Amino acid sequence: MLRYSLKRLASLIVSLAVASLVIFSVVEVAPGDPARFMLGINAQPDTVAALRAELGLDVPKWQRYLDWVGGMATGDFGTSYTYRTPVAQMVADRLWVSLPLALYALMLSTLIAFPAGIFAAARRGRPADAAVMGVTQLGIAIPNFWFAMMLVLIFAIKLRLFGAGGFAGWDKGAWAAMKSLTLPAVALALPQAAILARVMRSALLDVLGEDYMRTARAKGLSRRQALWRHGVRNALIPVLTIIGLQFSFLLAGSIIIEQVFYLPGLGRLVFQAISSRDLIVVESVVMLLVFAVIVVNFLVDLAYAAVDPRLRSRT
Repeated sequence: MLRYSLKRLASLIVSLAVASLVIFSVVEVAPGDPARFMLGINAQPDTVAALRAELGLDVPKWQRYLDWVGGMATGDFGTSYTYRTPVAQMVADRLWVSLPLALYALMLSTLIAFPAGIFAAARRGRPADAAVMGVTQLGIAIPNFWFAMMLVLIFAIKLRLFGAGGFAGWDKGAWAAMKSLTLPAVALALPQAAILARVMRSALLDVLGEDYMRTARAKGLSRRQALWRHGVRNALIPVLTIIGLQFSFLLAGSIIIEQVFYLPGLGRLVFQAISSRDLIVVESVVMLLVFAVIVVNFLVDLAYAAVDPRLRSRT
């Protein structure tokens, strides 16, 4: 297990190094000068040059890359060009919205998908199975931003059970904050639950056809007992992959949902930074999100080894 973990850790470090180089290169080649953007098209060249020097944009790109990577390694993400605020502070403030939102949505997705997938697999070929698969197909097909707007229309405008947008803040209490995140979490969770339910059903059906499942039935276990004692555990490996990927998506890919609900999260911060050509914010936040994705995948690999000992024996 230790050797397996070390190999995955080495892969994580290499992935982070490559990702940092790609992110920096892509952002730097984007058209537009942040200093000229901030000062306007009519700014004098000497004024633009002075601002570039103040922002550290006049040094070679390789030096800026090394300074950026070295700063991130020590927790210094730089200072925002637009707000003149440490990026680390901006990220910390926004993370208290995006991270609970992602965890909330992932919890809802899992709580919906697991029973639905197991229920459909246990009734394969029956009307109940067809109904669950039909609902999940609809959940995959509906864009989450359209679904988010429908939630606002029904539960915020018509029924007035939730706010139409904004974030109450944790200083108002956990109940008020979670209530603000409920509609966005549902909008994010249901499409992901549809995908996860289909994966759970497919993985469980594959397991139910294995020889050890028939052996378990031959030893006297009922269908339900064999399903829960042997089937679900062995079907979790592909499901863990989807859960890890979904958390990464929910954390890094909720830009549209945060825009719909006016949530001050990381996704909206990236959107605002791109609009204002705040390169250091874009680079740092995207790198942080990539780091989260890679770390989650690393943890999923370790979960693989915990669930399936065969993976440890191959390393």
